[in-house]
Amino acid sequence: MSEWRIKKHPILSIPKRKKIGFYWNNQKLLAHEGEVIASSLFANGIHVFGHHVKDHSAQGIFCANGQCAQCTVMANGIPVKSCMTKVEENMIVESLEGLPELPMPVSNFRLSGSKEVKTDVLIIGGGPAGLSAALQLGEKGIKTLIVDDKDRLGGKLVVQTHKFFGSIDDCYAGTRGTDIAKIFEEKIRKHPSITVWLSSTAMYVFSDKKVGIVTDGKYYKIVSPRILLNTAGARERFLVFPGNTLPGVYGAGAFQTLVNRDLVKPARRLFVVGGGNVGLIAAYHALQAGIDVVGLVEALPQCSGYQVHADKIKRLGVPIYTRHTILSANGKEHVESVTVSEIDSDFRAIPGTEKTYECDTVLIAVGLSPVNEFYREAEQAGIKAFSAGDAKEIAEASSAMFNGKIAAFEIARVLGREDEPIPEDWYEKANVLKSPPGPTTPPVYDSLPEADITPVFHCAQEIPCNPCVSVCPKGVISIPGDSLLGKPQIANQECIGCNKCVFICPGLAISLVDYSEDQDNPVVSLAYEVYNYEYKRGDTVLLTDFEGTPLQEAVVIDTVINKASRKTQIIKVRVPKEIAKRVAGFKIQRDEVTVPKDEITRDKIPDDAIVCWCERVTAAEIRTWIRKGIRDLNQIKAVTRAGMGACGSKTCGDLILQLFKEEGVPLEELTLHTTRPLFSEAPFGVFSNISY
Repeated sequence: MSEWRIKKHPILSIPKRKKIGFYWNNQKLLAHEGEVIASSLFANGIHVFGHHVKDHSAQGIFCANGQCAQCTVMANGIPVKSCMTKVEENMIVESLEGLPELPMPVSNFRLSGSKEVKTDVLIIGGGPAGLSAALQLGEKGIKTLIVDDKDRLGGKLVVQTHKFFGSIDDCYAGTRGTDIAKIFEEKIRKHPSITVWLSSTAMYVFSDKKVGIVTDGKYYKIVSPRILLNTAGARERFLVFPGNTLPGVYGAGAFQTLVNRDLVKPARRLFVVGGGNVGLIAAYHALQAGIDVVGLVEALPQCSGYQVHADKIKRLGVPIYTRHTILSANGKEHVESVTVSEIDSDFRAIPGTEKTYECDTVLIAVGLSPVNEFYREAEQAGIKAFSAGDAKEIAEASSAMFNGKIAAFEIARVLGREDEPIPEDWYEKANVLKSPPGPTTPPVYDSLPEADITPVFHCAQEIPCNPCVSVCPKGVISIPGDSLLGKPQIANQECIGCNKCVFICPGLAISLVDYSEDQDNPVVSLAYEVYNYEYKRGDTVLLTDFEGTPLQEAVVIDTVINKASRKTQIIKVRVPKEIAKRVAGFKIQRDEVTVPKDEITRDKIPDDAIVCWCERVTAAEIRTWIRKGIRDLNQIKAVTRAGMGACGSKTCGDLILQLFKEEGVPLEELTLHTTRPLFSEAPFGVFSNISY
């Protein structure tokens, strides 16, 4: 089991946890107390959780967030999502192979009495937006209930080991997401007007203005919350390509959950599809966990995420292929390789440009879809409803925090607990925090002074970020117009070399050049956070510029890490002054990791790609009915069963719309399918007084 456990991490502490035994298909295995079944199986090197009843294809995980049903297993005779269900001592876990026998009927079955709870505000989702809103409401004494289906508060904050962008005052810029989650939880627990229900799933907002909640294995109803705030986040989008359902193909968010929350190493070599911030950050997190990153493809001419995130992994040796797409994931029971190719301006693969790379994992990071069902249901039921965070608009967590604050202010006004209007600058800040990155322009080094100590900025893009300005004790750094948007500049030459700007920079895009001892051969201090690749004094490193282009080799003359470093290490090298300002990092990953295989693998034609995972419906089957003129998704569902599976079309819904778009059918011509009554499935036992 230890081979698949993370034993050392540059940011996260490795707690000592009690080991417990459980059974997987009659084989006794060890797990850590408190972790979910899926992570326990991964920790034992088990990535295949079963085989589909329809075509016997191998099944694994995809979202690790309870949104799909790919990881379903039997636990003590009950079908459960293994990514959401904690393993217990001597639990009997079995794969779904064929149809399981139904349990014997219980004669004393009776419905449990539902507990009715009243609250001013119900917040569904304990992520950055929900917690920020709750704090604002709590300060005004407004009775608030937070419901979250995880066992801890923070949402995606608990898997974010990198430092956040934005401003220190508004969204904890320069602080790691894991630490922000702890700050929020500590503050939330102090407010007597805020109640938190963890491991609790919102089922539906009913027409009688009551919200069904399953918590502690029982069914409750929240009676008529005066206000509902939906901060349930987002679900990951997927792609249609041959091999897309192989175990080893899963969402980047799922990977971060396994690595950064559960401290499980789910891969040895991975490939990332998608150059947004989620994909770029996941690649960086993989390196921190000691996992090789073979490469990353992005369909656009440049990554849509922050350039500092892209440059950061390129400096470490991860190649990024823009204007590329995935053609197929290859393997029988698990991913063994991935085939990619260049694409033209119409996003079509260019024949002859295919390359196949050996890997055991393919991360899909091609965007997110808001989980907005609760907002729609509340509106239909006549409950006053608000949304914030990704449930309203996909943006960075820094934006989600600030917009949660605004939503809380609006709610307080509706409840008559706030008379003042929302400050105008709040909306301005909110727009800045969610603004897309600006155009990429190379850093300018020639104008930087060669004073005793000079900070050098390797930012190639304007993004909402200024913590380096806030922490500088001498006011050396400024941004024109005191804006969050803009590149930092040198305001004076009083730098004392405290390294605070180097430590706090979320993009690791600041170095210090020290000319004080040797004007011709200054010392360059570089930020470093990937300690699985350990460097000490006397080691040789290959230095790179801001976007990963090799400069020259250099010898490490010193390393520094202390309490003030925010768990960021300083690596010092001495270099000729001609390149000193251009040195932005150094390469750690071996070239052989990123070399493609000689042969090209394409086992299937694209029409064979699976669109509906649950019912194994292919793109060809759906295209057939689209070409016959069907424009009603309910008919598509009836004739193909696409969307009829356990996930309730949460995974395939967007893909089916994508197929209509590819066939040239305007989306306004479509009749969308009728959603099922419940948002999330639940065992019948939670509605009864029976204990199994």
